[in-house]
Amino acid sequence: MIRQHLIDPEVCIRCNTCEETCPHDAITHDRQSYAVDAAKCVACGDCQTPCPTGAIASWRRVNAPYPVAAQLSWESLPLELEPAAPADLAEPAEVQALTAQAHRAVGVVPPPWSAAHPYVGLYTEARPAIATVTGTLKLTADGAASDIRHLVLDFGSTAFPVLEGQSVGVLPEGLDADGRPHHVRLYSVASPRDGERPRRNNLALTVKRVVADREGRPVKGVASNYLCDLKKGDTVKVTGPWGASFLMPNHPGARLLMICTGTGAAPMRAMTERRRRRLQLDEGGSIHLFFGARNPAELPYFGPLMKLPRQLIDVELAFSRVPGQPKAYVQDRLRARGPEVAALLAGDDTFVYLCGHKAMEREVLATFAELLPDFPSRLETLKAAGRFHVETY
Repeated sequence: MIRQHLIDPEVCIRCNTCEETCPHDAITHDRQSYAVDAAKCVACGDCQTPCPTGAIASWRRVNAPYPVAAQLSWESLPLELEPAAPADLAEPAEVQALTAQAHRAVGVVPPPWSAAHPYVGLYTEARPAIATVTGTLKLTADGAASDIRHLVLDFGSTAFPVLEGQSVGVLPEGLDADGRPHHVRLYSVASPRDGERPRRNNLALTVKRVVADREGRPVKGVASNYLCDLKKGDTVKVTGPWGASFLMPNHPGARLLMICTGTGAAPMRAMTERRRRRLQLDEGGSIHLFFGARNPAELPYFGPLMKLPRQLIDVELAFSRVPGQPKAYVQDRLRARGPEVAALLAGDDTFVYLCGHKAMEREVLATFAELLPDFPSRLETLKAAGRFHVETY
């Protein structure tokens, strides 16, 4: 028997995150569902962390792999077969090792023990919530290479409870080149649980207009351009909320170590604003933010960030494209504050959050290993305790 990686069609929201993430082109889809090609899948685990629902974390023991066509026809996953006795049906050692490695590397990280209960999947692609745009603000300077917007969506009388760290799905209007409706695109919520405007049923998103791919080739991001072009009064179809792990702790004294780049600042802003609004309660617990961008003009929330009180947050900014200055990245700032960062990682009440490019994640993890010799084993402890959370792409 072999252990095959599958996608649960009952849980999948068709956001296309897994297909875009998979480095082996093992994931495909049709109008109804998603499937994993067993001939291409190597159980690397790259697709599991970005999945907002956990649909991708599905495995079944089978005598022979289910073909893609069969998977696309499913309405639910098949039952798992009982392991066979004959040795020649045993899962190959190489596949076992890859699967174990992927599960160790990714796993299922629980939320912080004191996190509030999240509501997940209240609204779907078939039955989305309708939000109205009540605010849109350009965050980057007019001459900046990046166009990043702060978008406020109001849900009126539609119940849409969200927590800091959760995401929502947006359904862009129109059809793709094949005449199919566009995929759901996910965006982290940038406002705290009581809304961008307190006591109003609204939330904020941080959206970067995509005009080129990672290799610099011109490309027009469907959802990002759709959102950035919205005007006040426009309506948007929204799914979610999504995410039950990347949540903030609620108990007094919890320390937050947050590392992000670009629009990865969205969940960090939500958590920071939650703490700012409760500052007078004197609950304790420090916030340490390491934030990277090419230059100050392209740093989302740069102005408001500079006005936050020092007793609330300790900010380290890293700019990689400032004329006349050496390139600096978040890992450089972490090294510069090495003893403090190591103490935070070794502490018993620190919660770590990474959000941004996957290249940043790799560099940060390597830096943590430099600063704390036992970090690899410490990482497993932090994950198991719901204290190390990553959202990278």
